[in-house]
Amino acid sequence: MGSILEQLINGLRSGSIYALIALGYTMVYGIAKMINFAHGDIIMVGAYALYVLVALLNVPAIAAVVLTIIICGVLGIVIEKVAYKPLRKAPALSVLITAIGMSFFLQSVALLIFKPNPIAFKSIINVNSVRIGGITISGISLVTFIITFICMIGLTYFINKTKTGSAMKALSEDKAAAELMGINVNRTISITFAIGSALAAVAGILFVCQYQSIQPTLGALPGIKAFVAAVLGGIGSIPGAMIGGLALGLIESISKAYISSQLSDAIVFGVLVVVLLVKPSGLLGKNRIEKV
Repeated sequence: MGSILEQLINGLRSGSIYALIALGYTMVYGIAKMINFAHGDIIMVGAYALYVLVALLNVPAIAAVVLTIIICGVLGIVIEKVAYKPLRKAPALSVLITAIGMSFFLQSVALLIFKPNPIAFKSIINVNSVRIGGITISGISLVTFIITFICMIGLTYFINKTKTGSAMKALSEDKAAAELMGINVNRTISITFAIGSALAAVAGILFVCQYQSIQPTLGALPGIKAFVAAVLGGIGSIPGAMIGGLALGLIESISKAYISSQLSDAIVFGVLVVVLLVKPSGLLGKNRIEKV
């Protein structure tokens, strides 16, 4: 029984990181109707930024975390302005090619600067483990759960209770109508990319503190899995991204422990295929009928 609970905790920890990344995907798609496939590499940028600030520049941990989030948020805005804004009315294939190109560009820059060898990085999260019954929950797991919960509550409040959040919701429903209402579309989309990238930075910080190793391809697989989580939960749905991320983490952890570590990724993608065959819009997604 203890082993099963430990696997569930491990799954929720990984799933929380996937959920944070998936929130960025689902926000950008829900508002700008674009898939930012370079999103996973912002995790990598966040990890390297934290490493440079803490290990090379000796910036205090809390200040380094804040600066890392700011750096990734600004990077998200730059990516939107340079790569995606000119393609808002372009065919989906052009957007996809640009996104993949941006992903390779970020990886290549990291490769040139930091070289391909993994860099060891000691976790900045030093929280004692907690023992509940016969189960030990690590400090990094506790911090990951708490931060994910705070981010989810904060994002929900921002979307539902602020003027900018209302603008985002209006833009997601009807861009033309939002413009007629006086909403600044460019500013709103830029803020969306900034928030999504900031969440990716938080995920990158938690990821590197968990695995304590950094390399240029660090964000590739988590980024793909987070996209799967967003689609699984219903891309465009914030609660769906959270549920999809947590579900994905649980499926992955249980598959590795009780079926096969080599087949765990195949099982994760297989579950996605089954869900989309049964409910193409995802668990919490809504089927929309476009009127022309």
